[in-house]
Amino acid sequence: MDTKHIELVPPLVEAGKSSDLVQSGHMISASFSPSNNSLALHLVPLNLTGSKTSTVAQQETVYLAGCDDVPSSERRLFIADTVVIFSMFKSMLKDAQSRDPTWLQTRQALEIIRKLSVDYVNFIKECWIHASQPISRPEPLQFSAEHYRSLYSTFSLFVVLFVPEPGYEDAPVGEELMEWLNIHFIEPSTEEGDQLSSLDYPWEDENFWSYLTRSTIRGFSKASLFFLNTLLQHPSEDLRELVKILIPLVESHPRLPQFTAERDFAYATRKWKDKVKALRVEMDRFLDESYDWWDPLSDLIGILEGRGDVIERVCEELGADWKEVCAAWGIFVDTRLRRQDLPDVVADVLETMPPDPTNLEDMMLSSLFSGHAGQVLKHASDFDLWLSAHLADIMEPLGLLDAELDFESGVTKRDEYVLAYAEYLRSDSSLWRITIAYLYSCGRVGEEQADEVLMRVPLSLNPAAIGESPIPSDTMAEVVKDISAICREHGRESVRRAVCKIASTMLVRSRDYGMAVTYSTSAEDWTGLGRVIDAVLDEYIQNGPVVFAGYASNIAPSMDEIQSSSRTHQIFAHRLMFTVRYSQMHKMRLERDYPNAALDLLGLLRDEIAPRSWWPILLCDAVEFLQYGPKLLFSFNDVTELLRKLEEISIRSSQGSGDDYLTVLIRTIKGGGEKEALERLKQVRLAIARYFARCTVGKG
Repeated sequence: MDTKHIELVPPLVEAGKSSDLVQSGHMISASFSPSNNSLALHLVPLNLTGSKTSTVAQQETVYLAGCDDVPSSERRLFIADTVVIFSMFKSMLKDAQSRDPTWLQTRQALEIIRKLSVDYVNFIKECWIHASQPISRPEPLQFSAEHYRSLYSTFSLFVVLFVPEPGYEDAPVGEELMEWLNIHFIEPSTEEGDQLSSLDYPWEDENFWSYLTRSTIRGFSKASLFFLNTLLQHPSEDLRELVKILIPLVESHPRLPQFTAERDFAYATRKWKDKVKALRVEMDRFLDESYDWWDPLSDLIGILEGRGDVIERVCEELGADWKEVCAAWGIFVDTRLRRQDLPDVVADVLETMPPDPTNLEDMMLSSLFSGHAGQVLKHASDFDLWLSAHLADIMEPLGLLDAELDFESGVTKRDEYVLAYAEYLRSDSSLWRITIAYLYSCGRVGEEQADEVLMRVPLSLNPAAIGESPIPSDTMAEVVKDISAICREHGRESVRRAVCKIASTMLVRSRDYGMAVTYSTSAEDWTGLGRVIDAVLDEYIQNGPVVFAGYASNIAPSMDEIQSSSRTHQIFAHRLMFTVRYSQMHKMRLERDYPNAALDLLGLLRDEIAPRSWWPILLCDAVEFLQYGPKLLFSFNDVTELLRKLEEISIRSSQGSGDDYLTVLIRTIKGGGEKEALERLKQVRLAIARYFARCTVGKG
């Protein structure tokens, strides 16, 4: 049984210090998620009834961990390159939805499916070759060359059996199976042939007959003829006579690719087999138990005769397995063997030569030969989730899998395997774009999971805390732009808005208020927009007018758009307008443009743009203008308006409604309360009284 090691960062308990955990009266508990491969780990008391107080600082921490290994750099490259083919396949199926329901069975559609399936095979082959190279690598291979070789052999066989060239679905399959076998399971070896060919009397070597027999089974006629010709020098005259007859037969063995019509191939095969039977009659005349060559030569002729029992026995003696028997069956026993008839042959062969149950590749291949799509996917899932997902993706449109939704799970068989692969991809958050490509192809269940992934995409690798350097807005903007495009493509508007809300919240924390307003507006999150505005106004309270004016200027460009939009709730547009105009007033004040600054301040109060809670702040700001020496900045009526606002604050506060007016001013007074706020406003009253006096003197 495999053991899975999951490392937690920071650790719940340091390595080698598990005894400290026990002494603290705790142990680690894990809860597995019912919907995916994640689990939650946390500390629990060893003795729930009487454990002593824990000294572990992280006792309240809950870790969410995944059971899947994070893909290595080379595995990520494999994943990223193959999703391109997957996306092309999905695009083809999407196009098929607008066509006739039978279009997927047309030659055009089958050509596309075969082309993309072959693309998978070719890419796996490249990965296998690359993994086989003895080169230095930045990190060890997560999946060995042997793993990719097994992927290559399995996907190749799937294409041979289930995605043939259009028009050849009903053609004999023996030649293609033998070609597949010779590519993926090379026997006999080139080295063995070179060693035998270097001998003066190769038939004296113990491997001679096994090499010759296997070369014949595999269809390597050149090698077979070479070593048959060496037997013309054999000391046995009887053998030489037989070989003289055998050589032309091997040389003239009819093979399907040599013919343009299957009828001609069948006729040539019958005539050729009649000659093989004649050789058998001739050979029986030389039956002599003293000949050490008679049995192996008889087996060789038995293979050419197409005797299945001989092929099975010889393959077993040669150390070959069921794959070789099945491939040879379509070459020698039943030369017109069809794909649909292959499972019957395989069933008989597997009774005497079963696949290796400990070898997943062998189990996958035997299931493919037997035509058991469900078993193929089950073994493929145990071998590599990538394989089961992509095989299932092709099987469904080919009609090899039931496309009906399972009543309990709500997904199809195809979706079940694709979802499992997507779950594996979620172990690496940087693969989120690829993950959602698979999830959004899996119906309602997949869409819901994809929505979760999108809403958890890290918009920044290092989100800034309050007061730290801001998150680069261009980096976040690029991610949000990608997510928005994906949401629009799949009709997930609610997800797009949720992500914009998240982005806005993060930007507020990093004090990028301009972009925060943009995202809140895009999400039509008017409550969130209010929070952004409050955060900008809070800059005034915490850091003063200079800092506030700087940040508020960043949200000013959004004001016209928000005010003109019919979707905007007017209360939030009103608050935004106050924030921008109030910052502009302070900017003019800082630039010593006091007349216009005073005019703006008065407008904020007279037009009731300023919220009541900010009236006391504006009145305190007005003191500077009331005390301005060179000239009077307010008219008599203007000052009367200031006094009216001040009186309303005083009266309502005395009636118990001070919270409606004094909360902001109180926050600017450290350790102060309503009493201190009202004391501060007395200074405003004094300034107004003196200003009235100046107005009276001026009139006099």
